[in-house]
Amino acid sequence: MNFIVEELMLFISTALNYLATLFYPGHYHHDLTFIIRQKSTPPNQVYDAAELYLPSIELINPSTRTIGVSKTPRQEAVKLAMESGEQIADTFEDINLNWLYVVQTFPTGQVTRRFELTFHKKHKDKVLTSYLRHVVTQAEAIKKEEKILKLRSVNSPSRVDLEHPATFETIAMEPDQKTKIIKDLDRFVRRREFYKKVGKAWKRAYLLYGPPGTGKSSLIAAMANHLKFDVYELELDGIYSDSQLKSVLLSTANRSILVIEDIDFSAVNARKRKCRITVSGLLNFMDGLWSSCGDERIIVFTTNHKDRLEPALLRPGRMDVHIHMSYCTPYAFKVLASNYLGVQDLDRHPLYGEIAGLLESTEVAPAEVCEELLKRDDDVDDDDVDAALEGVVKFLKLKKLEGDNNIIDEPEFQEGKRQDVDVSVNDDDSESSST
Repeated sequence: MNFIVEELMLFISTALNYLATLFYPGHYHHDLTFIIRQKSTPPNQVYDAAELYLPSIELINPSTRTIGVSKTPRQEAVKLAMESGEQIADTFEDINLNWLYVVQTFPTGQVTRRFELTFHKKHKDKVLTSYLRHVVTQAEAIKKEEKILKLRSVNSPSRVDLEHPATFETIAMEPDQKTKIIKDLDRFVRRREFYKKVGKAWKRAYLLYGPPGTGKSSLIAAMANHLKFDVYELELDGIYSDSQLKSVLLSTANRSILVIEDIDFSAVNARKRKCRITVSGLLNFMDGLWSSCGDERIIVFTTNHKDRLEPALLRPGRMDVHIHMSYCTPYAFKVLASNYLGVQDLDRHPLYGEIAGLLESTEVAPAEVCEELLKRDDDVDDDDVDAALEGVVKFLKLKKLEGDNNIIDEPEFQEGKRQDVDVSVNDDDSESSST
């Protein structure tokens, strides 16, 4: 019914305009309307900005009939949004502007969304050069202030707010490793002119590798929260050709992180499905001409088996930074104890020495330790730190016994035993460093 009404209104408006030109040939329209459509490949930055900007002005006015209201469990306040057919007036440097939001659903099931921005024709240049830039700038400020990050699936139109609480303060990682990663990220985002000067695409690729449960997903969330970048998740299993892979790259926005998890497993599955993704297509996706479409982008690959990756994928320019995610270390446990138990001076606890010794000789992932810290017997108080640490000691002793009886021979998991900092930064400019 909404579709029929919208189409009828569009027909009447077109007919009236046509009649006006017949009976009033000297009549000119003083108003001009910009159509701002929602797009995914590539994203329409003006449309995305308008979605954030418009609720910040007078969204409810005397003519408003309906308005969208939503709230997620982690949000402190409700969010308002325009509904189809509603209008909002705005003023910019004495220019009166009117926004209309239109959603159309076609018989095929296709849904299109657009904003229509109407104003006097004489202000066309100022609206193009100043007002729309103002909308984009205000939207970026709102996003930064409200810390609104999006998690999107490249394989589907789904999009949700990224509310993962991980930060570099809360992830269980050696301090030197954290510092190197943070410095590398900050250095990347401030070097626009450098990348332009040397003729390189403004992008950076990270490889996170190590045993399962060592915090790869948490590190990605911490990177996104640190940079205030949206996250796009790509499942290679859902990509069937090199051309589709190129379309994926075009669908991601600037200032974003593209995540490709378990790249070794995805590559194996691609070969089993006889899909037409080629190694050369993947390499071109990473550092070929298509990789230069867009700015300030980060690609993160994860794998449990670094040795299974094609050597050509690992070189600088394709995977610039290699970050080893190890089994739980004594320092990492201190971070987890602070997060889960509120213990700030764990060194003074009588059980810490025993826990540290067990961690040095036991292969246990941080995720396993987290689960153990969450466990409580029915008769134990949640705030009982001693009981929690005693439970960790028992758990680690059991894991050590299992490890002694069942030695893992796979080399990729032997890597997890190393407790040293392992951040390999591959770059070809003079300011780079590697370990």
